[in-house]
Amino acid sequence: MVLALSILLVITSILMVLLVLLHKGKGSGLSDLFGGGVSSSYGGSSVVEKNLDRITIVVGGLWFAGVIVLSLVLKK
Repeated sequence: MVLALSILLVITSILMVLLVLLHKGKGSGLSDLFGGGVSSSYGGSSVVEKNLDRITIVVGGLWFAGVIVLSLVLKK
């Protein structure tokens, strides 16, 4: 159980880093390096940005739940 939760945390942590880097930046940051600056001329939020936000929230929720469950399992 501990191994499965640890693997889940590693995978969700890597996904969170990638998803946050893919978000559209406010200036010239790392997100522009991965194409975040390309869509800045379109204005507004596109469907892709909204879906990226939703995916990031879901992965963040999974990460948070994994941390809580792992801490409860290790406490026993």
